[in-house]
Amino acid sequence: MTPDKTKELRKLAIVPAYNEAGMVGRVVRDIRRHAPDFDILVVDDGSTDTTALHARAQGAMVISHPFNLGIGGAMQSGYKFALRHGYDVAVQVDGDGQHKPAYIHELLAALQTEGDEADMVCGSRFRGDPGYKVPLGRRIGNLIFAIVLTAITRQRITDPTSGFRMTNRRGIELFARDYPHDYPEVEALLMLNAHRLRIHEVHVSMNARGFGRSSIDYPRSAYYMLKVLLAIFIGLFRRRPTPVEATGEKEMLASGLTPNTEELQALTQRGDGGGT
Repeated sequence: MTPDKTKELRKLAIVPAYNEAGMVGRVVRDIRRHAPDFDILVVDDGSTDTTALHARAQGAMVISHPFNLGIGGAMQSGYKFALRHGYDVAVQVDGDGQHKPAYIHELLAALQTEGDEADMVCGSRFRGDPGYKVPLGRRIGNLIFAIVLTAITRQRITDPTSGFRMTNRRGIELFARDYPHDYPEVEALLMLNAHRLRIHEVHVSMNARGFGRSSIDYPRSAYYMLKVLLAIFIGLFRRRPTPVEATGEKEMLASGLTPNTEELQALTQRGDGGGT
Protein backbone atom coordinates (compact mmCIF):
# COMPACT_ATOMS: atom_id res chain seq x y z
CA MET A 1 0.00 0.00 0.00
CA THR A 2 1.41 3.37 -0.98
CA PRO A 3 1.80 6.20 1.57
CA ASP A 4 -0.67 8.37 -0.38
CA LYS A 5 -3.38 5.71 -0.05
CA THR A 6 -2.81 5.25 3.68
CA LYS A 7 -3.43 8.95 4.34
CA GLU A 8 -7.04 8.49 3.23
CA LEU A 9 -7.72 5.69 5.70
CA ARG A 10 -9.12 5.96 9.21
CA LYS A 11 -6.80 3.95 11.42
CA LEU A 12 -7.15 2.74 15.01
CA ALA A 13 -4.66 1.20 17.43
CA ILE A 14 -6.44 -1.08 19.91
CA VAL A 15 -4.52 -1.57 23.16
CA PRO A 16 -5.95 -4.34 25.38
CA ALA A 17 -4.72 -3.86 28.94
CA TYR A 18 -5.28 -5.61 32.25
CA ASN A 19 -3.52 -4.17 35.30
CA GLU A 20 -0.90 -2.44 33.15
CA ALA A 21 -0.72 0.88 35.02
CA GLY A 22 3.07 0.70 34.98
CA MET A 23 3.33 0.37 31.20
CA VAL A 24 0.19 1.49 29.36
CA GLY A 25 1.11 5.19 29.39
CA ARG A 26 4.43 4.43 27.71
CA VAL A 27 2.69 2.25 25.11
CA VAL A 28 0.30 5.09 24.22
CA ARG A 29 3.20 7.56 23.93
CA ASP A 30 5.17 5.16 21.71
CA ILE A 31 2.21 4.66 19.37
CA ARG A 32 1.71 8.40 19.09
CA ARG A 33 5.40 8.92 18.34
CA HIS A 34 5.76 6.19 15.72
CA ALA A 35 2.24 6.15 14.25
CA PRO A 36 0.69 9.62 14.78
CA ASP A 37 -1.93 8.92 12.09
CA PHE A 38 -3.53 6.23 14.29
CA ASP A 39 -6.20 7.01 16.86
CA ILE A 40 -5.61 5.11 20.10
CA LEU A 41 -8.21 3.12 22.04
CA VAL A 42 -7.22 1.43 25.30
CA VAL A 43 -9.56 -1.36 26.37
CA ASP A 44 -9.19 -1.56 30.14
CA ASP A 45 -10.26 -5.14 30.74
CA GLY A 46 -11.53 -4.95 34.30
CA SER A 47 -8.27 -3.74 35.81
CA THR A 48 -8.09 -3.29 39.58
CA ASP A 49 -5.30 -0.71 39.32
CA THR A 50 -5.12 2.71 37.63
CA THR A 51 -4.65 1.48 34.05
CA ALA A 52 -7.56 3.56 32.73
CA LEU A 53 -6.34 6.74 34.45
CA HIS A 54 -2.83 6.39 33.01
CA ALA A 55 -4.24 5.78 29.52
CA ARG A 56 -6.52 8.82 29.66
CA ALA A 57 -3.69 10.95 31.03
CA GLN A 58 -1.81 10.28 27.78
CA GLY A 59 -4.83 11.26 25.66
CA ALA A 60 -6.08 7.81 24.67
CA MET A 61 -9.75 6.96 24.37
CA VAL A 62 -10.71 4.32 26.94
CA ILE A 63 -13.33 1.59 27.17
CA SER A 64 -13.50 0.09 30.67
CA HIS A 65 -14.96 -3.36 31.22
CA PRO A 66 -16.65 -3.83 34.61
CA PHE A 67 -14.81 -7.15 35.00
CA ASN A 68 -12.09 -9.10 33.23
CA LEU A 69 -13.14 -10.79 29.98
CA GLY A 70 -9.71 -11.86 28.77
CA ILE A 71 -7.75 -10.79 25.71
CA GLY A 72 -10.40 -12.07 23.29
CA GLY A 73 -13.21 -10.11 24.90
CA ALA A 74 -11.06 -7.00 25.11
CA MET A 75 -10.16 -7.18 21.43
CA GLN A 76 -13.74 -7.77 20.35
CA SER A 77 -14.75 -4.62 22.21
CA GLY A 78 -12.08 -2.80 20.23
CA TYR A 79 -13.28 -4.22 16.92
CA LYS A 80 -16.88 -3.29 17.72
CA PHE A 81 -15.71 0.26 18.43
CA ALA A 82 -13.72 0.33 15.17
CA LEU A 83 -16.74 -0.85 13.20
CA ARG A 84 -19.12 1.59 14.87
CA HIS A 85 -16.85 4.57 14.18
CA GLY A 86 -15.99 3.75 10.61
CA TYR A 87 -12.33 2.75 10.84
CA ASP A 88 -10.70 1.13 7.82
CA VAL A 89 -7.70 -0.34 9.67
CA ALA A 90 -7.23 -1.70 13.19
CA VAL A 91 -3.97 -2.83 14.77
CA GLN A 92 -3.52 -4.64 18.08
CA VAL A 93 -0.72 -3.35 20.30
CA ASP A 94 -0.65 -5.10 23.67
CA GLY A 95 -0.55 -2.94 26.78
CA ASP A 96 2.41 -4.79 28.33
CA GLY A 97 5.01 -3.06 26.14
CA GLN A 98 6.06 -6.17 24.23
CA HIS A 99 5.02 -4.91 20.79
CA LYS A 100 7.08 -2.20 19.10
CA PRO A 101 4.92 0.52 17.49
CA ALA A 102 7.87 1.35 15.21
CA TYR A 103 6.73 -1.61 13.08
CA ILE A 104 3.13 -0.44 12.65
CA HIS A 105 3.72 1.16 9.26
CA GLU A 106 5.50 -1.97 8.01
CA LEU A 107 2.35 -3.92 8.80
CA LEU A 108 0.26 -1.25 7.10
CA ALA A 109 2.35 -1.41 3.93
CA ALA A 110 1.46 -5.10 3.52
CA LEU A 111 -2.26 -4.68 4.26
CA GLN A 112 -4.93 -4.88 1.59
CA THR A 113 -7.42 -2.07 1.13
CA GLU A 114 -8.08 -2.29 -2.59
CA GLY A 115 -5.39 -4.48 -4.13
CA ASP A 116 -4.05 -8.00 -3.72
CA GLU A 117 -2.32 -7.68 -0.36
CA ALA A 118 -3.41 -9.38 2.86
CA ASP A 119 -6.60 -8.83 4.88
CA MET A 120 -4.61 -9.42 8.07
CA VAL A 121 -0.89 -8.85 8.57
CA CYS A 122 0.77 -10.49 11.57
CA GLY A 123 4.07 -9.45 13.06
CA SER A 124 6.22 -12.59 13.30
CA ARG A 125 9.12 -12.97 15.74
CA PHE A 126 10.33 -16.10 14.02
CA ARG A 127 11.13 -14.85 10.52
CA GLY A 128 14.31 -13.37 11.97
CA ASP A 129 15.73 -12.30 15.32
CA PRO A 130 12.86 -12.22 17.88
CA GLY A 131 14.57 -9.37 19.73
CA TYR A 132 14.55 -11.14 23.11
CA LYS A 133 15.07 -14.63 24.47
CA VAL A 134 11.84 -16.52 23.96
CA PRO A 135 11.39 -19.25 26.62
CA LEU A 136 11.94 -22.76 25.30
CA GLY A 137 8.45 -23.91 26.25
CA ARG A 138 6.88 -21.09 24.26
CA ARG A 139 9.11 -21.80 21.28
CA ILE A 140 8.08 -25.45 21.25
CA GLY A 141 4.40 -24.64 21.63
CA ASN A 142 4.56 -21.98 18.94
CA LEU A 143 6.31 -24.42 16.57
CA ILE A 144 3.60 -27.04 17.06
CA PHE A 145 0.83 -24.52 16.45
CA ALA A 146 2.71 -23.22 13.40
CA ILE A 147 2.96 -26.70 11.88
CA VAL A 148 -0.74 -27.39 12.46
CA LEU A 149 -1.93 -24.04 11.10
CA THR A 150 0.41 -24.19 8.12
CA ALA A 151 -1.12 -27.55 7.21
CA ILE A 152 -4.69 -26.27 7.63
CA THR A 153 -4.26 -22.94 5.82
CA ARG A 154 -1.78 -24.27 3.24
CA GLN A 155 0.47 -21.29 3.71
CA ARG A 156 3.50 -20.79 5.90
CA ILE A 157 2.61 -19.54 9.39
CA THR A 158 5.62 -19.00 11.65
CA ASP A 159 4.21 -17.11 14.66
CA PRO A 160 0.55 -18.01 15.25
CA THR A 161 0.61 -16.79 18.86
CA SER A 162 1.71 -13.25 17.99
CA GLY A 163 -0.83 -10.66 19.10
CA PHE A 164 0.84 -7.90 17.08
CA ARG A 165 -1.49 -7.92 14.08
CA MET A 166 -3.35 -5.53 11.80
CA THR A 167 -6.55 -6.05 9.83
CA ASN A 168 -8.53 -4.14 7.24
CA ARG A 169 -12.25 -3.34 7.12
CA ARG A 170 -13.16 -6.89 6.14
CA GLY A 171 -11.38 -8.24 9.21
CA ILE A 172 -12.96 -5.59 11.44
CA GLU A 173 -16.43 -6.57 10.24
CA LEU A 174 -15.72 -10.25 10.86
CA PHE A 175 -14.17 -9.85 14.31
CA ALA A 176 -16.80 -7.38 15.52
CA ARG A 177 -19.36 -10.14 15.08
CA ASP A 178 -17.34 -13.16 16.14
CA TYR A 179 -13.96 -13.25 17.88
CA PRO A 180 -12.54 -16.19 19.82
CA HIS A 181 -12.18 -15.50 23.54
CA ASP A 182 -10.22 -18.45 24.90
CA TYR A 183 -7.20 -18.66 22.53
CA PRO A 184 -7.78 -15.74 20.18
CA GLU A 185 -4.46 -15.44 18.38
CA VAL A 186 -4.47 -19.00 17.04
CA GLU A 187 -8.21 -19.37 16.50
CA ALA A 188 -8.53 -16.01 14.74
CA LEU A 189 -6.24 -17.30 11.98
CA LEU A 190 -8.58 -20.25 11.52
CA MET A 191 -11.52 -17.85 11.28
CA LEU A 192 -9.80 -15.81 8.61
CA ASN A 193 -8.98 -18.92 6.62
CA ALA A 194 -12.58 -20.20 6.91
CA HIS A 195 -13.86 -16.89 5.48
CA ARG A 196 -11.21 -16.88 2.74
CA LEU A 197 -9.52 -13.77 4.05
CA ARG A 198 -5.83 -13.54 3.25
CA ILE A 199 -3.10 -13.68 5.89
CA HIS A 200 0.45 -12.36 5.59
CA GLU A 201 3.40 -12.18 7.97
CA VAL A 202 6.17 -9.62 8.24
CA HIS A 203 9.18 -9.93 10.49
CA VAL A 204 9.19 -7.85 13.66
CA SER A 205 11.31 -7.93 16.78
CA MET A 206 9.65 -7.57 20.16
CA ASN A 207 10.54 -6.61 23.69
CA ALA A 208 10.44 -8.88 26.69
CA ARG A 209 7.30 -8.24 28.70
CA GLY A 210 7.73 -4.80 30.24
CA PHE A 211 5.49 -4.99 33.31
CA GLY A 212 3.44 -7.50 35.23
CA ARG A 213 3.51 -11.12 34.18
CA SER A 214 1.96 -13.39 31.59
CA SER A 215 -1.24 -15.23 32.45
CA ILE A 216 0.39 -18.40 31.09
CA ASP A 217 3.31 -19.40 33.30
CA TYR A 218 5.74 -22.21 32.55
CA PRO A 219 4.04 -24.99 34.61
CA ARG A 220 0.80 -24.41 32.73
CA SER A 221 2.30 -24.11 29.25
CA ALA A 222 1.86 -27.82 28.39
CA TYR A 223 -1.75 -27.74 29.59
CA TYR A 224 -2.33 -24.57 27.57
CA MET A 225 -0.84 -26.19 24.46
CA LEU A 226 -3.14 -29.20 24.70
CA LYS A 227 -6.20 -27.00 25.18
CA VAL A 228 -5.29 -24.85 22.17
CA LEU A 229 -4.82 -27.92 19.98
CA LEU A 230 -8.26 -29.13 21.09
CA ALA A 231 -9.71 -25.69 20.35
CA ILE A 232 -8.16 -25.79 16.86
CA PHE A 233 -9.77 -29.16 16.20
CA ILE A 234 -13.18 -28.00 17.42
CA GLY A 235 -12.80 -24.75 15.52
CA LEU A 236 -12.58 -26.63 12.23
CA PHE A 237 -16.18 -27.75 12.67
CA ARG A 238 -17.84 -24.79 14.37
CA ARG A 239 -20.43 -22.70 12.60
CA ARG A 240 -19.10 -19.37 11.35
CA PRO A 241 -21.37 -16.30 11.34
CA THR A 242 -21.10 -13.89 8.45
CA PRO A 243 -19.23 -10.61 8.95
CA VAL A 244 -21.16 -7.56 10.16
CA GLU A 245 -22.20 -5.42 7.22
CA ALA A 246 -24.04 -2.70 9.12
CA THR A 247 -22.57 0.10 11.22
CA GLY A 248 -22.21 -1.99 14.34
CA GLU A 249 -24.25 0.51 16.36
CA LYS A 250 -26.70 -2.10 17.68
CA GLU A 251 -23.88 -4.39 18.74
CA MET A 252 -22.12 -1.56 20.58
CA LEU A 253 -25.26 -0.43 22.40
CA ALA A 254 -26.27 -3.97 23.31
CA SER A 255 -22.88 -4.58 24.89
CA GLY A 256 -22.63 -1.18 26.57
CA LEU A 257 -19.30 -0.64 24.84
CA THR A 258 -19.14 3.11 24.46
CA PRO A 259 -16.48 5.49 25.72
CA ASN A 260 -17.44 8.45 27.84
CA THR A 261 -19.24 11.44 26.36
CA GLU A 262 -16.17 13.67 26.15
CA GLU A 263 -14.26 11.04 24.19
CA LEU A 264 -17.12 10.55 21.72
CA GLN A 265 -17.42 14.30 21.20
CA ALA A 266 -13.69 14.60 20.59
CA LEU A 267 -13.79 11.77 18.09
CA THR A 268 -16.76 13.24 16.25
CA GLN A 269 -15.25 16.72 16.11
CA ARG A 270 -11.92 15.39 14.84
CA GLY A 271 -13.58 13.30 12.12
CA ASP A 272 -10.51 13.04 9.89
CA GLY A 273 -8.95 9.91 11.37
CA GLY A 274 -5.89 11.83 12.57
CA GLY A 275 -3.79 10.78 15.52
CA THR A 276 -5.14 10.96 19.02
